[in-house]
Amino acid sequence: MVMAFVWTGMVLISVICALITGNEEVLAAATLQGAGAAVELCISMAGILCLWMGVMEIMKRAGLAEKIARLLQPILKRLFPEFKKDKDVMSTIAANVSANLLGLGNAATPLGLDAARKMSRKTPGIAGDSLCMLVVCNTASIQLIPSTVAGVRMAAGSQTPFDILPAVWLASTISISVGICAAKLFARFWRD
Repeated sequence: MVMAFVWTGMVLISVICALITGNEEVLAAATLQGAGAAVELCISMAGILCLWMGVMEIMKRAGLAEKIARLLQPILKRLFPEFKKDKDVMSTIAANVSANLLGLGNAATPLGLDAARKMSRKTPGIAGDSLCMLVVCNTASIQLIPSTVAGVRMAAGSQTPFDILPAVWLASTISISVGICAAKLFARFWRD
């Protein structure tokens, strides 16, 4: 709801500034150009997302997703100790983390929501420590293959859309480390 006001305010300010400065034609041209660029970006992103969703489905059917989930189990059991014996919740969390590792934020979101729904059964109406940790891990995830960002770069005309890998790895490693430390610290702080 707040974002609706922000965007409406930005549009109104742009129109008012264009009217005051006499640049109505420039505003109209920029609006049409921006709308066209948005449609082009959506179409190119749809193709890229379909490709990676297909890769994720192939991984799932080939059993690779389960193998990745098994590799992640020791780490996830330490991050989510309340649910380490609940295989259903842990497998959903592992699938969410796997999708995030592959840079499939759009595929990870439904998995994250499913994991959160399953986790909230234990503490209805209260965001427990594990649920907060899930939100942190989902938001500040490590991306091994930032496919969405690379897709946007490719759609924008980049010849080397994956040359950002070292920066993405570094930034996502720092963000997840800080996020996990903060979640653990706040869980301990508010508990005492």
